[in-house]
Parts: sequence; C-alpha cells; structure tokens
Amino acid sequence: MLDQVMSLFEIVPDYDLNLMRPHQNLTDITVGVLKGLEAVLETEHPDWVGVHGDTTTTMAASLAAFYKKVPVFHVEAGLRTGNIYAPWPEEMNRRLAGTIANTHFAPTEAASRNLLQEGVSPDNVLVTGNTVVDALFDTVQKLEQDKELQARCRQASKLDELSSYKHILLVTGHRRENFGQGFQQICQALRRLANKRPDLGIVYPVHLNPKVREPVYKLLSGLPNVSLIEPLDYLPFVYLMQKATLIMTDSGGIQEEAPSLGKPVLVTRESTERPEAVEAGTVRLVGTREDDIVANVEELMNDPDSYRRMAFAHNPYGDGQASTRIVEYFLKHTHHS
Repeated sequence: MLDQVMSLFEIVPDYDLNLMRPHQNLTDITVGVLKGLEAVLETEHPDWVGVHGDTTTTMAASLAAFYKKVPVFHVEAGLRTGNIYAPWPEEMNRRLAGTIANTHFAPTEAASRNLLQEGVSPDNVLVTGNTVVDALFDTVQKLEQDKELQARCRQASKLDELSSYKHILLVTGHRRENFGQGFQQICQALRRLANKRPDLGIVYPVHLNPKVREPVYKLLSGLPNVSLIEPLDYLPFVYLMQKATLIMTDSGGIQEEAPSLGKPVLVTRESTERPEAVEAGTVRLVGTREDDIVANVEELMNDPDSYRRMAFAHNPYGDGQASTRIVEYFLKHTHHS
C-alpha cells in the first residue's frame, strides 16, 4: 500500500526493507526493522534519522538509530491520548519514539504542549502543522487540473455503482484495537443502515488484514447499496473523500484530511490523540457500539443543520506548509555542520 503513495509523489527509495509478511506479529516487524536498519545505518552513517507518526516501524527505527547513537527527529510528534492501550500499539510507539527523539516537529500547539509537559526542552520542539495536509493540498490541486485523472479516479473508486444514491458514506477501518468485537459491531451497524436507508450508498475500501476482511465480507457482501472495494491508491481515495457525503473511519490521517474538504467525520474509536478537530466540531467520536453508529449516521442524514455544523471546511492541523517549515529548520540548524 505504501508503494501507491511513493509512486504518486515520485519517491524512489534507495533501500526497501520489504517488511510486510503474511501472519507476522508486532515482534516480527520490530525485529525486521532493527535488523534491516542496522545494516543501512552501518553503510550510510547518516547525520540524522527521521521517523514519522506512530507505527511500529517508527518506534523500531528510533531504537535502531539510538543503538547507533544517531540523532532522531520525529515528525507528527506529541500526539497523546493518555492511555497506552488506546490506540494500541500506536500510543506507546509514539511515546517511545518521543523519548528517543532529539528534535520534535509537532503538528499543533496542543501536541507541543504535551511534549513540554513531558519535559522536552522548548528549543527542541517546532510546531509545523501536519505534513498530511501538505500531501492533501498537493493531491487536490493535481485532481483539479486534470479531468482525465478525475475520470480514472472515479473508475477506480467504482463511484458510478453508487451514483443513484442521495447520500454516500465512505468507510475505512484498520485499527488493531477494533479487531474482533469492534469490527463486528461496526459491520452490523453498516448492515442495519444499508437495509434501513435505500437512499444511502456505502463505499468501503477494505483493508488487506484478514482480521478486517473477514467480518466485513461476512456481514456486508451482497447488499445492493454497499460497494466493497480493494484498498485505493491515495489519489482516487482523495477523490472519493471529496465526493462522499460523510466519512466513518478509525484512521488518524483521515481525521486530519477530511476537515479541509468540509466532510463530517465519525470516528469509530473511544478516544483520539487528535482532539483539535473534535473541539472544532468537524469530527465526532462515536465508538464501535452498533446503536451509537446508526444514530449518528442517521442524525447527519436527517438533520441538515447538524450536518452543516460539521461540514464547514476548517482544518486545525495546518496550512499545507509543514514540509517547508521542517526543511527550513534543517537548513538553518545544519547549515554550518
């Protein structure tokens, strides 16, 4: 799935650790990163190692750099829920990366405050906005300038299959904390909505993890107004977000992207490390209980005022210049080294 994004932004890696394997667990991934990066670091002797976000790769790469005494900078630093098991393992991944990191690029003032409260020196924290907003703006511009590209994205997202429906609900899900009962409840809610609302089309790019695919296909296959599709490249996914009426997700990135597009987001989690959009009113935590999901989707479909309050385009996560600020920081601080 990463290859899709690399291709879009014309990034060609010098090294590919090729980590993803069927049936591996978090320990396998951690060991793969540590061993793979050890060889890279010994060959390249970098001045810095940059890590991004809160994946297990992020945590393990920070540790690999620490073992080689290479300074680490962390992009998207300072996000916290306060509960190490929600999200799991991401909350602990980013805390460990933050403990190791020398320089922290925080997406928001709130994230910066979290770091300062943990004892990080203000000299080592820079509020940049989130690079995901940069990527979104760049992609939206590409789409706006190319009608042929729009047509390809429409075809890839299979939106024409849902063109007769008044409302389009875009759904994604991948969080480990929702495996099992969580996904079961989410899918039962979607099934109820599909049967109850003939004016609602549901499009669901289904994550490749078998623990996601099994309940999704078991409960949602064969419903005429539910389109289950394979994971999309980033470009058609942004197009799909633009065309959706509302979005339901457990993704952190989508919580940051959708507000810029003026799309209400229902988050199938009990807590979020991205409270800014919740406070702004563009994102709502609904959890994974079937009744709560159904009630929230129906409220937004039935109540235009409620929908409008969530649908105004406001993004607390940045102005699309985060990458520029990060590059300028390094030009300034490494200029004489």
